[in-house]
Amino acid sequence: MTRVAAVDCGTNSIRLLVADADPETGELVDLDRRMTIVRLGQGVDRTGRLAPEALERTFAACREYAAIIKEHGAERLRFVATSASRDAENRDEFVRGVLDILGVEPEVISGDQEAEFSFTGATRELTGRADLAKPYLVVDIGGGSTEFVVGEAHVRAARSVNIGCVRMTERHLVVDGAVTDPPTDAQVAAVRADIEAALDLAEETVPLREARTLVGLAGSVTTVSAIAQNLPEYDTAAIHHSRVSYDKVREITEWLLRSTHAERAAVPSMHPGRVDVIAAGALVLLSIMERIGAEEVVVSEHDILDGIGWSLA
Repeated sequence: MTRVAAVDCGTNSIRLLVADADPETGELVDLDRRMTIVRLGQGVDRTGRLAPEALERTFAACREYAAIIKEHGAERLRFVATSASRDAENRDEFVRGVLDILGVEPEVISGDQEAEFSFTGATRELTGRADLAKPYLVVDIGGGSTEFVVGEAHVRAARSVNIGCVRMTERHLVVDGAVTDPPTDAQVAAVRADIEAALDLAEETVPLREARTLVGLAGSVTTVSAIAQNLPEYDTAAIHHSRVSYDKVREITEWLLRSTHAERAAVPSMHPGRVDVIAAGALVLLSIMERIGAEEVVVSEHDILDGIGWSLA
């Protein structure tokens, strides 16, 4: 067994997985899996730059993760950075900071590479399940971008488009520096228009409607599942491979769009860092389900982070 550490740094959160990997089978045994909301993508859509305070939040999480990686004695480490750090003019500052703290240079991967990792991480455990028809459509709804991947055992087509819960919130749901509480019909319509345009782009290269099983990844999707199950707290075991019907996703999305900050914050399974961006993320999921006619979404807690880990096995 090889002890590996994988870090996925996205627009909204940074996550760590330390696991023992079997180099022959690629099986991972989790030792530590955690997530920190750092909002690295704060303001990137507007300014084109990573904000100093966002960088410091991210570097603080990196210092915490460095101690955990050292404690577990990981032999291999891979740090992958996604949407926000691809878009930023000052990404070199980010790269230098991570290198100083963790001793590895972050790989600022393309959207297509991100999609490949997400697909591998999400579908590896689904192989052989007769109740889940192929091809799969894996959708990874992040903070700045959403990845669409169609495939069976391997990726057939993939596309990354710039819709995500943070980007859509900052672009359309913020007025005078504050998230509208709740958003107006016009604001929701503007988010919808961006999502539909992005889905048109995705469909140019990915046959979305050929999918027979929709697999949803990342915090917006897992939070919708937690709300659907009325969980008293966030429960990874209950969420992983849960199924949420289209009707339930629509009901939850409509509630989120008309709720106040306080009402969303009172949901026991809601991470504080998702309170202001969850409505936009849920709307992305709902729009995808409507576009492809999905009756349900299969929710996976295993995603790009597991794909990165398996790449080290």
